[in-house]
Amino acid sequence: MLIIGSHVGFNKDNQLLGSLNEALSYGANTFMFYTGAPQNTTRGKIIDELTLQAMQIMKEMKIDYSKVIVHAPYIINLANGDIEKFSFSVRFLKEEIERCSQLGVKYMVLHPGSHVGLGIDEGINNIIRGLNEVLKDSPVTILLETMAGKGTELGRSFEEIKRIIDGIEDKDRIGVCLDTCHLHDAGYDVTNFDKLLDEFDDKVGLHYVKCIHINDSKNICGSHKDRHENIGFGHIGFEHLISIIYNERLDDIPKILETPYIDDKPPYKEEIEMIRTRHFDEKLKENVVSNE
Repeated sequence: MLIIGSHVGFNKDNQLLGSLNEALSYGANTFMFYTGAPQNTTRGKIIDELTLQAMQIMKEMKIDYSKVIVHAPYIINLANGDIEKFSFSVRFLKEEIERCSQLGVKYMVLHPGSHVGLGIDEGINNIIRGLNEVLKDSPVTILLETMAGKGTELGRSFEEIKRIIDGIEDKDRIGVCLDTCHLHDAGYDVTNFDKLLDEFDDKVGLHYVKCIHINDSKNICGSHKDRHENIGFGHIGFEHLISIIYNERLDDIPKILETPYIDDKPPYKEEIEMIRTRHFDEKLKENVVSNE
């Protein structure tokens, strides 16, 4: 079964119910959201009534709520060993886990972090130390996102992801989110995805993959730039992305679009339609603008 969705909003007035309605307007059967702005710590109180309303609608529509994903804020950086900054990241991530727990969300995607000049080994050790602290008695599973390798980002290779997972005490509370743009920009050949999955399975373990971000890339393979492009308009290409989305080994994994807005308008309805029909619309960008 195709489980496809996109990033959606989560505002203080409508919360999860608003997120669901936005996803449904795109023709999606899953979605991903931040519980607040990803660049700051401002958070509103979770309104349980709105959560329950959304969960009831999803139950009626046979949408699997366990496939809905939360993304951790960008300002969390467990790799930074500065005492104050590290403590902030641990504390804030714990708070986000509590919010996920209240919302009943099972998975949270996390950028592993940037070592900010400390070096790969120290950065990875900091990530492991932070995750082991936040995952104690956690009801939420953290999914490490594969990164493009921009700057001092960690998680740019399967080996780095493996090293982090190896250091986690509760392996049941750790997983991976593959990002197609990030993999491509990190230097992996995503055009032969079965071969890539074989490599990941050998080095990390395919059972850890719980989510996939589906994005094309504005950059050539190995650029380490992390610039997303709309489906079929980048260097990965539509057919290769379709083969990833419909890969039988990833059948039960939610696929989430994080492609850029077009003239400040979300392209997700049109992109999901392309994915469902497996037909590339070269006029997608024109249609997104004209349909609003």
